[in-house]
Amino acid sequence: MSDFSKIREDFPILNQTVNGKPLVYFDNGATAQKPQVVIDAIAKYYQEINANIHRGVHTLSQLATDAYEASRQKIQHHLNAEFAHEILFTSGTTQSVNLVAHGFTSLVKPGDEILVSAMEHHSNIVPWQMLCEKTGAALKVIPMDENGALIQSEYEKLLSEKTKLVTVNHISNALGTINPIAEMIAKAHQFGAAVFIDGAQAAPHLKPDVQALDCDFYAFSGHKVCGPTGTGILYGKEQWLNRLPPYMGGGEMIKEVTFEKTTYADLPHKFEAGTPNIAGGIVLGTAIDYLNGIGFENIQKQEKMLLEYGTQKLLGIEGLKIYGTSAQKTSVISFNIAGIHPYDIGAILDKMGIAVRTGHHCAQPVMQFFDIPGTVRASFSFYNTTEEIDRLVEGVKKAKTMLS
Repeated sequence: MSDFSKIREDFPILNQTVNGKPLVYFDNGATAQKPQVVIDAIAKYYQEINANIHRGVHTLSQLATDAYEASRQKIQHHLNAEFAHEILFTSGTTQSVNLVAHGFTSLVKPGDEILVSAMEHHSNIVPWQMLCEKTGAALKVIPMDENGALIQSEYEKLLSEKTKLVTVNHISNALGTINPIAEMIAKAHQFGAAVFIDGAQAAPHLKPDVQALDCDFYAFSGHKVCGPTGTGILYGKEQWLNRLPPYMGGGEMIKEVTFEKTTYADLPHKFEAGTPNIAGGIVLGTAIDYLNGIGFENIQKQEKMLLEYGTQKLLGIEGLKIYGTSAQKTSVISFNIAGIHPYDIGAILDKMGIAVRTGHHCAQPVMQFFDIPGTVRASFSFYNTTEEIDRLVEGVKKAKTMLS
């Protein structure tokens, strides 16, 4: 088992005060903090090998290209993708979703159906709505129950020969629910549908095996796995990526350009137009190495402990309700206190140096389902502690006293 008190020292931002109090950072669902090794790697790139990639004959360009492609291979092995060219660098999960949705505009027609779940982030709803508006396809919603779990019997009823794509998050950002995606993928494939998995919230907590899952697409964001902002990954099966048209036109994604006709480059470059976030792509590999160095089994044990401890302590507060009580969930606790707006609780916690998220968490349909304006969301990472949770509980009690 890793020494998480020692690991915590890797994160310099945690050693500061906010509003005169030691920082407690419980907004990991929004973005993770960065270890020193990641911060140093960004500086190292710009200090030593800054150059454009894939194009230059000179030494720095070759060094930068080698580092960028080495990062792609790290992520291929991390996800257990069959080929490195099935790993596309993007700016984040949002761009990854839009890339696939744009590509499917040429593959769906009026009468076809796209299935999304009731607990999706807006980034995994809006692009599919745009696709349906362009093509005449219909968007169908997989419902969830009061525990924040998808109703699998209803999902099975929705699947048909009309279903062309199913898209669902691996883990809900608003509720922490871990969805049974392996079973959902298998059921969708029985009808010939493709499956897109939004792994933005899952990638920090577990190590997905895309071949074992047999998903057609899997996406995550670098900044949620202790990497830089503006980075992301889209995994796509080779046969699907070859079917999709390019998302953007420009340099790098071409084989030959004339004014009469352009032919496109092979994978992965067909989808990577223009100068990418080179430093970000390289350092995303550094972040993945860091997490694998700790070990995802160790991360899961630590976060499971924090979730159970936090759940028990918070439920001891009278009037507090937790949203998202599925048996399978990760270290996210979304809660409200009866009669108090979540924003007000968050503002008081901030004065105490405690960072939580308040609002609808870009998941307004979830909040509409529960008939609430939003929640207070405390999302824990492996570098958090039970002592910090104790401070959160005391802060919530104080906010309740002040606001009641």
